[in-house]
Amino acid sequence: MPPSAPRRPGRRFAVLAIALTTATTGTGLSATAVGSHQLIALQPAAVQAVGASLPFTIVEAENSATNGTRIGPSYAQGTLAAEASNRQAVTLNSGQYVEFTAPATTNAITVAYSVPDGRAGSLSVYVDGQKLTQQLAVTSRYSFLDTSWIAGSRTHKLYDHARLQLGRTVGAGAKIKLQVDGENTAGPYTIDDVEFEQVAGAAARPAGSIAITDRGADPSGAGDSTGAVQQAIDAARGSGGVVWIPPGRYRVGGTINPDGVTIRGAGHWHSVLLSHHLIDRPNGAGNVRLHDFAVIGDVTERNDHSPDNFVNGSLGPNSVVSGLWLQHLKVGLWLTGNNDNLVVENNRFYDLTADGLNLNGTAYNAQVRNNYLRNTGDDALAAWSLHAANRSSVFANNTIVQPNLANGIAIYGGTDLTVRDNLIQDTNPLGGGIAISNQSFGSPFFPLAGTITVSGNTLLRTGAMNPNWGQNHPHGALRVDAYDSPINAQVRLTGNRIVASPWSAYQFVDGGGAGRAVQNVTVDGGSIEGAGTFAFQAETTGSATVTNVRASGIGRAGVYNCAYPGGTFALNRGAGNSGWDSTWNGCTWVAPGSGGGTDPLPPTGNLAAGKPVSASSQVQNYVPGNTVDGNATSYWESANNAWPQSLTVDLGSSQNVKRLVLKLPPSSAWGARTQTIAVHGSSNGSTYNQLAGAAGRTFDPGSGNTATITLPAVASARHVRLTFTGNTGWPAGQLSEYEVYGS
Repeated sequence: MPPSAPRRPGRRFAVLAIALTTATTGTGLSATAVGSHQLIALQPAAVQAVGASLPFTIVEAENSATNGTRIGPSYAQGTLAAEASNRQAVTLNSGQYVEFTAPATTNAITVAYSVPDGRAGSLSVYVDGQKLTQQLAVTSRYSFLDTSWIAGSRTHKLYDHARLQLGRTVGAGAKIKLQVDGENTAGPYTIDDVEFEQVAGAAARPAGSIAITDRGADPSGAGDSTGAVQQAIDAARGSGGVVWIPPGRYRVGGTINPDGVTIRGAGHWHSVLLSHHLIDRPNGAGNVRLHDFAVIGDVTERNDHSPDNFVNGSLGPNSVVSGLWLQHLKVGLWLTGNNDNLVVENNRFYDLTADGLNLNGTAYNAQVRNNYLRNTGDDALAAWSLHAANRSSVFANNTIVQPNLANGIAIYGGTDLTVRDNLIQDTNPLGGGIAISNQSFGSPFFPLAGTITVSGNTLLRTGAMNPNWGQNHPHGALRVDAYDSPINAQVRLTGNRIVASPWSAYQFVDGGGAGRAVQNVTVDGGSIEGAGTFAFQAETTGSATVTNVRASGIGRAGVYNCAYPGGTFALNRGAGNSGWDSTWNGCTWVAPGSGGGTDPLPPTGNLAAGKPVSASSQVQNYVPGNTVDGNATSYWESANNAWPQSLTVDLGSSQNVKRLVLKLPPSSAWGARTQTIAVHGSSNGSTYNQLAGAAGRTFDPGSGNTATITLPAVASARHVRLTFTGNTGWPAGQLSEYEVYGS
């Protein structure tokens, strides 16, 4: 902190990243939406307000201590590595382990894992060397999905998620180990990552509420509680009250009618409804409020003729779905009928066999924001304008990981729709990160109209080869598709960031192969940071205007422009573009460039962006992760008056390192200071060599509060450590951004 300023409540940069809230600002966004989402090793330097604000931190298995086998990276469809976050994971056999370092105070974990088809069992969990009596339950029951009627799909959705409360609270730095002991016989076990969370205790019963247990609901899950839940709803509707779900597991085998009531649980770790088909209403009356409970189903296959969805149909206008955990269903919310002014926020969707949420026509002013969707079997979020147009609805600040068939976010028709500030990563076949499309899938269909706005999104490792299109038409990270009719809407793609796309970044195509026009498209601002083939892939007629797009790490050429089956596509280059000047010669398709195979070129630039980072200490919420989040106003601070202190970044693999750029917040309130810092490097995380000796590094807000350290020689290192032994401005190590650059 600046010596002239005490810690002020307004400087809550890190704490915002680990709190969900239903409070809203005047813009209608979650009040925590401006916080960094703090996913470790899952994304490049975060753009503030991109993705959901999450109450947990993810740590990747491949970046943790293990005697198992690291797999990946790979983009091969239907493989464990390709379906893992970061395209890497760790496989464990008998006696092997992966040990994670808790990144923050933790009392619960959620593990992304896979075991072979047909197996189930347990996995041992250790906390700081002590084996827990409870074990992590694992099963293949909800994995290995076969959708052979969907052309181009293979067996997919190989991972599942299991959650466990540790029975104790541990601090940052605690060691959480998953180990295959003698009783663990479901293996081999593949571990993708772990979500570390501090789960609050069960919430208190609201005054005046009607508890479902008062009407005979069974919290053990042995008896069916459908009738008891409906009786509580009917009583609450008459009194204008609230239905309360106390802690417990309640089996609800039938559907309920929640019109006009609030249903509230004690928190989704505490109040659980065991149901695969809870609400099924073609025309809900509306004013439904659903808060803070889990709905966990038992859907093991995808049957598109069966409504195995949490919500199937309509909640009715002015409804809210908030703070829910939805898992093992076909679709989370399949929304038809009147869902005007619906708000879906702060929810978690896991392990679904189809979509996370689909606005299936007629929705007006629906707000889908600050949700976390992972391991869906189709589009994670979709707006499909069948029977009527979706209008003026928004998908904002959602985090989407591993949609295993189709797209992260798909807009199929509709009027004046917005997709903004979402984080989407690691898509698999038959889709990309974001699709703006006139693919109808049925009729009557309402094509894109008005203005479609796609802005401020970050797409990481998105796009895939579509087996239905042979070897000629892989999906780009962001696709505009005139599949069944020309694009006549105004499509505005603004300020999007595309990182490490395995194929192309932007794609303009008629997926139906008739050469229908993609037109009225403008691309303005944003960046392309690594693409295996092209920055822009144009394969149909039409035009787009591109300005201010910066590209680097392009595998083959800036532009592939081959309209099929004939005609031309005009790619109009405006001002401010860079890094994508070249054009591919001819129309013969080409594999990705020197990144090798189907893996993309690694992103260039700051090698430390978004990488795992650890420190010898921290104070309050000034955590090490703030130094790699791309936000110069958030920062790390060590324990005070306790030298030396260290900050270490893991680059993921050995890199040639030449230059470090260190930053403090740019505010003049910080004042000039000199920190004494040495630099060390390591290939294995245990043995370190000095790369630059201890010296005073001056930070002056008058010149950007930045210090650059140029190493005497290029050094190969995976782990780069800063050691702080003094600070003239504050008795602690401090840093807001830690950037590492190659030779």
